[in-house]
Order: sequence, then C-alpha cells, then structure tokens
Amino acid sequence: MKNISIKSWALDDRPRKKLMLNGKSTLSNAELIAILIGAGNRQETAVELSKRILLSVDNDLNSLSKLSIEALMKFKGIGEAKAISIVSALEFGKRKQFTEKKEILKIHSSKDVFNIVQPLIGDIQHEEFWALYLNNSNKVLEKFQLSKGGFTATLVDIRLLYKRALELSAVGVIVCHNHPSGKLKPSSSDIELTEKIKKAGVTLNIKLLDHLIVTEKAYFSFADEIIL
Repeated sequence: MKNISIKSWALDDRPRKKLMLNGKSTLSNAELIAILIGAGNRQETAVELSKRILLSVDNDLNSLSKLSIEALMKFKGIGEAKAISIVSALEFGKRKQFTEKKEILKIHSSKDVFNIVQPLIGDIQHEEFWALYLNNSNKVLEKFQLSKGGFTATLVDIRLLYKRALELSAVGVIVCHNHPSGKLKPSSSDIELTEKIKKAGVTLNIKLLDHLIVTEKAYFSFADEIIL
C-alpha cells in the first residue's frame, strides 16, 4: 500500500497524523494545542491559531496556564468548549508536575517545603493558606488546605488547623500561604497570625516549625529569617 504524504492531509489533521507516525515528542507546542482545539477558523488553521495564542504570552506555557476561559475565548475560533479543553490540559500537566514531586516526603529544609507547596499555590491569583503536618521524623503526614481567599487576604481558623493536627497525631506543623502580588515581605497581619499559631501550638505541644510565604519562583521562610 502506498504511503500518503503528510502534505496531502487536511491541515487540521496533520498534527494528529504526525503524532501517530512520529511520536508525541516531535510535535511543537502549537501542534499539541492544535490537537486540543481540533480546528481553526476560516482565516487560520488550528496550528496557526495556536501559534497566535502562544505568541500572545511570548510562547510561555506557564503564562498560558494562567489565562482564563474568558481570555482564551477572545481569540477568534476559540469557543467555550475549546477554551475549557486548553485550560483542562494545562491543569492536568500542572498536577502531573505535582505528582512527580510527591516523593519529597521528609522535610530537611525550607526548600523542601517550597518544592511541595509551590505547585499548589505558587502561581494562582488568589490567596490560599495550607498546612503541612509532620511526625517526629519530619515526614509529611498530610497537606491540608485551611482557607481560600481573595487577591490580598485569606482568613485562617487556628482551631481547624490544630484540630486536624490532633486527628493526625502530628507533632509539628508548617503553614504556608501565597502572595499573588509577588511580594515576599510578610505583612504585619502575617507576623501577628504566625505568633498566634505558634502560641496555640505550645498549649497543645505541637510545634510550629515554619511559615512560608510563597510566590511563583521564590519564598520567604520565617524560620530561616529567625523571626518565628
């Protein structure tokens, strides 16, 4: 049987055929997105449309993952279903990255904490407050979301924080929250909250080991800065 040239396939079908014949690693980012959206518009193929979307974020997949469904729908040819497909695929990739980092089960330093929580809260646009519960060998028993807030603040129930610690028989806790603004300097309310959490833990004989403020690429450790 005579092989059919890629050039003879419909333009929007070429990335799929290329993947089947040559493997996934041979596809460009634009071709992978083209497979997700299936078809372009009357003026552009799926690949051309995908290239334009990537160009809008300087070909940075991390920036692309931050685009909302509404932002993606502003591109001609991207409806709600296609936008959802792109957002879902990028979120799946993010979760895969988190799964790969799950092997860090024992905390040796603040960097280990950052590696665990950065995929969770490092690049989101609202504040979230998480706790890591540790046993007496500094192994992580659980990652627990305490609260989810707005762009500049989130409320934390200290009773809930330690209720879960008691349920897990944890002997140590590390709390973390993100700053969507990208600023690492702790606010006065951050410092006050840290002190309240620390004092509550003393009563229960559960030690607050650290408090990390996390951004996309960096972090601030209260323990490292000796203000805990």
